[in-house]
Amino acid sequence: MPKIGAIIQARMSSNRLPGKVMKEVNSKPLLQYLLEKLEHCDSIKEFVVATSVETSDDIIETYCIEHEVPVYRGSLNDVSSRFVSISNNNQWDAFVRVNGDSPLIDPCLIDKGVNLYYDGDFDIVTNVFPKTYPSGQSVEVVNTAKYIQIYPKMTLKDDFEHVTHFFYRKPGDFKIFNFSSETDYSHIHMSVDTPQDMLNFSTIVSAMEKPHWQYRLDELIELYQKIN
Repeated sequence: MPKIGAIIQARMSSNRLPGKVMKEVNSKPLLQYLLEKLEHCDSIKEFVVATSVETSDDIIETYCIEHEVPVYRGSLNDVSSRFVSISNNNQWDAFVRVNGDSPLIDPCLIDKGVNLYYDGDFDIVTNVFPKTYPSGQSVEVVNTAKYIQIYPKMTLKDDFEHVTHFFYRKPGDFKIFNFSSETDYSHIHMSVDTPQDMLNFSTIVSAMEKPHWQYRLDELIELYQKIN
């Protein structure tokens, strides 16, 4: 069975909400919510936080070390190079890309993506091509060997910054499997990009009556709709 790990990309220098990954809700930073989600994924046994070498990201490394979470630091702008290095260092057959702005992601959705990858022969399994799930619920499972192969061919800023962009701008060159939601929820915004998003996230977490990792997507949508 392929060895699959997860990579959380996180940085403090977000344009719209600087420092968001370490902003706390109920005395816990957003990054911790993500880590706890991954800990409750049945399909993921290893994960690494990928941050930059910028001094502003020292706090992320310190947090990871204190909590015994593997962390890798690389180029700020060439995020793709971080993913290549981490994949090589861990000898993974594939990796799950997780965005640091997605503290509400449903662990079962990640498991679904990984299981689809296991069952097929794909370069990437995704739910954003086209997008039918809410933002903040994106799942991408990428074949490591293929990713390392295409990295030298990347030329655009978006290729390096958005990691999987190269697949989507040249779809005819790859085996892409997209899984879709039965209902189009692409208009729902669950990622944390702005102060208002942070307020929404805090409100949703405060309304939870069980551990946050136990909430499935339909329950999260119900909580979201109550405040929007």
